[in-house]
Amino acid sequence: MIKVGIIGATGYAGQELVRILQQHKEAHILWYGSKSYSGKKYCEVYQNMFQLIPDRCLDEDMQKLAEQADVIFTATPQGYCASIMKEEILSNTKIIDLSADFRLKDAAVYEDWYGMRHKCPQFIGEAVYGLPEINREAVQKARLIANPGCYPTCSILTIAPLLKEGFIAPDSIIIDAKSGTSGAGRGAKVTNLYCEVNENIKAYGVATHRHTPEIEEQLSLAAGRPLAINFTPHLIPMNRGILVTAYASLTKAVTYEEVKAVYDRYYDKEYFVRVLEKEVYPETRWVEGSNFVDINFKIDHRTNRIIMLGAMDNLVKGAAGQAVQNMNLMFGLDEKEGLQLVPMFP
Repeated sequence: MIKVGIIGATGYAGQELVRILQQHKEAHILWYGSKSYSGKKYCEVYQNMFQLIPDRCLDEDMQKLAEQADVIFTATPQGYCASIMKEEILSNTKIIDLSADFRLKDAAVYEDWYGMRHKCPQFIGEAVYGLPEINREAVQKARLIANPGCYPTCSILTIAPLLKEGFIAPDSIIIDAKSGTSGAGRGAKVTNLYCEVNENIKAYGVATHRHTPEIEEQLSLAAGRPLAINFTPHLIPMNRGILVTAYASLTKAVTYEEVKAVYDRYYDKEYFVRVLEKEVYPETRWVEGSNFVDINFKIDHRTNRIIMLGAMDNLVKGAAGQAVQNMNLMFGLDEKEGLQLVPMFP
């Protein structure tokens, strides 16, 4: 059994890790780390775990945990993982970081967008960007995984195939994205109160959202050159889900069949990416609670542009599910272990 530790086990992404790993045949959670609830029974924090998890939450002693666990998930705010990372820890265990601390390959870019000094830049080069559909072989060999952000996961998987094949102009990409409120975390914030989000939709982080450089960096790798995008996220009054609608200019005249062939070639063997049938467009309700990403497109011949759409659950494929997918690869397991979650509806 893989001995697992979770730091930040009582946040939304942390509790989703717990839910998924409870069904994992090859993993056992030995440490439910929580700064806010240390000493309290986990099932008292999340009543859905009553009679399922008798354990109490522990502190966030990474040094001690690294001596016991085969892998540690850090589902923590930006800056935490970098602040405690050192060779002594990585020599004892593997780390899957769900924050942005090691996603960007330039510490200066991280510091500019996140407004904090990067406290452990020496490990940035080693960290593997944990998007299995793109970096599977590197993930398998890694000891430090930078688990991708939710918006970037959906955006990259939706856009990258056509970018790599030269079907779309790199500098024409516009991403309009929408997310449920769980994407903002469990911490109490006035802007996330029921009366603030109910019956409302709003754009936020306009031209400044922290996931922008992450999306740009990965799509630049796909394009083979640096690019800049317009990315605008929106908050939707629902618990879970991300919907990405991306627009780009076509570089040549293409047919539906040609574009579909590209997506099929990239994702035909990818269990967690579902390319939908013609004229069937992604909806968050059909991926909720699962590790699936649903993708489709529409060619707009009138404007010579293509509309690319993707939907996924921000807490599963956008966070905990992808982290477990990475863990499975790192330990040579079936990539789907613990993740064959049927989407919930209604």
